[in-house]
Amino acid sequence: MTTAYFVQCVISFVVAIGSVALGVIYLPIDPWVRAFFAVSVLYTVTSTFTLAKCVRDRQEIASMASRVDQARLDKLLTEHDPYKVDA
Repeated sequence: MTTAYFVQCVISFVVAIGSVALGVIYLPIDPWVRAFFAVSVLYTVTSTFTLAKCVRDRQEIASMASRVDQARLDKLLTEHDPYKVDA
């Protein structure tokens, strides 16, 4: 996942929330506006799931890098023998 994709997900989420807010503010009992509201809610739900997936993927990448570093350190520590004498 690239930084650009993550930013796109965040922007998509913000646009979705903004469109729902505008839909709620300007919601007379008009079928066109109701349709706008329905599409905005649908867009908000889908972009919320996308944003959640992006955040989860970033967290998994960070924890995997941490685990790899920990494994390297563990290997170095197990291979080190403080009592070994080089002759």
